[in-house]
Amino acid sequence: TIGDRTISGLVVRDQMVGPWQTPVADCAVTASGFEYFVGEAMALGERPTVAVIDAPASGRLAIAEAITNICAAPILRLSDIALSANWMAACGEPGEDARLFDTVTAVSTLAQALGIPIPVGKDSLSMKTAWQEQGKARRVIAPVSVNITAFAPVADTRRVLTPQLQPGEGSRLLLVDLGRGRNRLGGSALAQVFRLSGGPGADLDDAGLLAAFFQGMQLLNQSELMLAYHDRADGGLLATACEMAFAGRCGMSLDLPGTGSDLLPFLFNEEPGALLQLRPGQEQAALAALIGLGLPEDTLVDLGTINLSKTLDLRVAGRSMYSRDIMELHRIWSRTTYHMQALRDNPACAR
Repeated sequence: TIGDRTISGLVVRDQMVGPWQTPVADCAVTASGFEYFVGEAMALGERPTVAVIDAPASGRLAIAEAITNICAAPILRLSDIALSANWMAACGEPGEDARLFDTVTAVSTLAQALGIPIPVGKDSLSMKTAWQEQGKARRVIAPVSVNITAFAPVADTRRVLTPQLQPGEGSRLLLVDLGRGRNRLGGSALAQVFRLSGGPGADLDDAGLLAAFFQGMQLLNQSELMLAYHDRADGGLLATACEMAFAGRCGMSLDLPGTGSDLLPFLFNEEPGALLQLRPGQEQAALAALIGLGLPEDTLVDLGTINLSKTLDLRVAGRSMYSRDIMELHRIWSRTTYHMQALRDNPACAR
């Protein structure tokens, strides 16, 4: 929020979403002119924490996240998207050159499979630092990583979707899970919170699923079957659901699959995918459209509906597993930002 949010007067979609200005937008959108509804979209994707476990997987995930983010904007064709790749590595360190080569190969292979060009980018290949501390030599080496920026022309800037939930009876929440139930936690935010490393991390195992996902989201948007949309790549399903609830000040009643013992992997895995709010009465039409475009049934999970009590309710087999007030969760979610701002700005203003 430091920069000017409205420079040029052509900014259609910035990071702040909804009447309460919650910073959860998936992509940025600008208009091409003051008298037109065509424009441009930009979105980001990066997964350096997974690179510690599986560098090529982190490259595939960066592309997947950039695409699932930019899907919130109406884009005519997947081939209309172009990517910029910003590479970072500690070249010359043992094994790092090989990891960089493998990750570049993975990113190139996926981009070609999707028919998406990478015309521009840059690199920083000395991502290490060394110093002396109390007579001991110390150094830090950053993992191989790539930040992907996706750009695309937008057909109609008025149809850009946001994570803001819309109140209303009978609206269903649908998870599109491109991980197909693998629920891998390596490199996730949950693993970082518990200081865990290793284990299999998320990955994009099928480029065809990502292409079908893009087509499906564009069709649902064009057909006005979706009310809200949010990518789930950062933080997992629980963070995604909370951010949608924060933006719309609505509650959620989620019916989770499984027995409860596998609840954490389901809620916190960061496999590619998105959470959708469907227009009331349109869930069957949406499911039929997505399956018809090539998304298998096991990628589509009906999670429940919104509620007007402003609570997040998680249920398994009809039994309540967790219930919390949305505003209380919003305060917790905002606490990190407060501490950062208190260090950067006047602490009294931050409070």
